Amino acid sequence: MKKNIRIVIADDHPIFRKGLRTILESVNGFDIVAEAENGVESIEKIREYTPDVAVLDVDMPEKTGVQVVEEFRKGKCATEFVFLTMFKEKDLFDEAIALDVKGYVLKDNALTEITNCVKAVVKKEHYISPTLSSFVVQRSVTLKQFQKKHPTLEKLTPTEIKIVKQIASHKTSKEIAAELNISVRTVEHHRAHIAEKLNIKGAQSLLKFAVENKSLL
Repeated sequence: MKKNIRIVIADDHPIFRKGLRTILESVNGFDIVAEAENGVESIEKIREYTPDVAVLDVDMPEKTGVQVVEEFRKGKCATEFVFLTMFKEKDLFDEAIALDVKGYVLKDNALTEITNCVKAVVKKEHYISPTLSSFVVQRSVTLKQFQKKHPTLEKLTPTEIKIVKQIASHKTSKEIAAELNISVRTVEHHRAHIAEKLNIKGAQSLLKFAVENKSLL
């Protein structure tokens, strides 16, 4: 028997949250397991219920949607995330992509798009509000330019890419080692190999590169 898709909704506006719940509950196979009205509560609910999908308002009190996802990116998490936002902000969109948030929906369109979005992300597919298609195109162009400028990125292993992303989040070697379950010495070896492959001299230069290109890595 096919299991229902379990969903947590997090938004600090009760009326909007109720509207989302009404829409999602009307879909056969969707099960709203919990609601949250701020970032801290959403973290608690996601940990408690381990939903298939968490629908998060980006601009919540206490912790933003971005901070909520960052919390779960510290370890293994099977939950897929959807961001809801009032604003067409390219930087926020790029940050969502960098965090591997697969759903990105404008609130103005949420009641009509949320069902298709949840269905997509639960299958590990991306869903972006069509009105944000220009962001997708811009990102594709920027990414191609970045890869052309830094062709040696292709030499990085999947583990090294993970470490560069962690460096971009200002994580220390000790913190990276703990998250990847490897030794600090191994992390340091990886950092040296990354710098060599990218022709970067010094830890600060590697940090600068990682931070400046975080959304493209």
